[in-house]
Amino acid sequence: MSDEMDDLDCSAVLADVWLLLDNECDQAVKARLREHIDRCSPCIEAYGLEEKLKSLLNRKCGGDRAPDSLRQRLTMEIRTSYVETRVVTEPDN
Repeated sequence: MSDEMDDLDCSAVLADVWLLLDNECDQAVKARLREHIDRCSPCIEAYGLEEKLKSLLNRKCGGDRAPDSLRQRLTMEIRTSYVETRVVTEPDN
């Protein structure tokens, strides 16, 4: 594993998984996220669930696009919520 892989933790990957699914990140970020997901079983599983959810939403919502302000606000809320949940529920080692 590279040093970059060691620096990229699961909570950061999963907080940005929707950027990857929506193809809203640059190639360097996309490559780092994919590399981590491909090597990390918990992230592979979470990515698969998010991918299925995205597919379901696309089928049911007819491809409607939310306003950019709403998308940005939701992205920040998801990241904050996910990171806070991970911090609170992480077991002590």
